[in-house]
Amino acid sequence: MQKKLHIKKGDTVAVIAGDSKGQQGKVLSIDKEKGRALVEGVNLASKHTKPSAATPQGGIVKKESSIHISNLMLVVGGKLTRVGRKLDNDKLVRYAKKTGEVIK
Repeated sequence: MQKKLHIKKGDTVAVIAGDSKGQQGKVLSIDKEKGRALVEGVNLASKHTKPSAATPQGGIVKKESSIHISNLMLVVGGKLTRVGRKLDNDKLVRYAKKTGEVIK
């Protein structure tokens, strides 16, 4: 059984530890097995590319690299918050612990 995560694809998150600390971005994808997420504009790595039809010049391209989920925190209403789960009409929903509002 895979562990439930506190973030999902499409959430806005902030980095709370590491080289990209303080940056915010949208979650593009999640790897549940490795516990890592790809966040837009965060943890950029330089990738050297050969010239191709798509990039005739080649060169160095900045690309997002995955970051561990424990280093991310959800942003709701501009504030960092922990995530809880509660039953709402017989359905388990995520909610922001700081404000109490349900996260869609």
